[in-house]
Amino acid sequence: MQIAVTPAPTVTTHADSFDPQVTDQSVLSLEVGRDRFRFMVQDKSGRGSYLNDYTFPSLLTDRSMTTILPDVFREHPVLSAGPWQEIRIGVNSPSFTLIPTPLFRKEYAGSYLALMRGSALPAHEFAHSFDHEAEGFQSVFNLEHPLADFFSEVYPLQRLTFVHQIGALIQATADLDRYALTPDNVYLFFEDEFTTIICRSAHQVRYCNRFGYRNVQDLTYYILYVLDEQGLNPDLIHVSLYGEITPFAEAYAEISRFLPHLLFGQIPPSLLLSPEFNDLPDHRYLSLFGLGLMSE
Repeated sequence: MQIAVTPAPTVTTHADSFDPQVTDQSVLSLEVGRDRFRFMVQDKSGRGSYLNDYTFPSLLTDRSMTTILPDVFREHPVLSAGPWQEIRIGVNSPSFTLIPTPLFRKEYAGSYLALMRGSALPAHEFAHSFDHEAEGFQSVFNLEHPLADFFSEVYPLQRLTFVHQIGALIQATADLDRYALTPDNVYLFFEDEFTTIICRSAHQVRYCNRFGYRNVQDLTYYILYVLDEQGLNPDLIHVSLYGEITPFAEAYAEISRFLPHLLFGQIPPSLLLSPEFNDLPDHRYLSLFGLGLMSE
């Protein structure tokens, strides 16, 4: 039995001055995950002016995202507009790895993922890469053919830049770290039962990984284990929290016992946002904001 899903955003905010008829000087950033879809528009001045956040609980639907998105796009005044100056698509797919640029060969992208996964990609997926030139490495991740085809059909003859969610977080933390007052900083991004941890030292990525956890004790153990492996003192290191976590979450209560310099993160300083965004939690949309900081 398939349960119908009403494609209405759970969060929406936009500037009164936004004009969906003028898109050729605007950037559209879209983020697609297993149960979530989000997008943000930046106007010609680079200021975020429109944001929608959709959540599709997996317990309520067995439909794939490629069967839900057409319902979202069909009548949407922004998503159905175009052409756009630039379109960036963040993909929260399960497989990714980072390869130093001098060692990267595009023809081996599938092999990198197969080595990481322990098996070859299935027929409906392919390996895609994105060049993090300033960081000195390439991110390689799996992308589903139906999802890539959907966006190509919605936005024909437009260049689409696909980025893994981890890549968007790397971009966002690079901007945050540029303004940090401490040489070593840790960023935690929460979504569902997964946490991404990025450690930066002297503004360079020192460690980056995503892991799943079943309870907050496992979460705390892994964070402390990574800090120990990186030679970072939990009593001194500054840790910023992002994503789907609140001050009332069990995870926050547990890890704050061991990390005295634990704070909810701020919006990347280089990202301009309309005043209407002030009602949104600063820490929630870091991966989407990271897409907004990228450029061709």
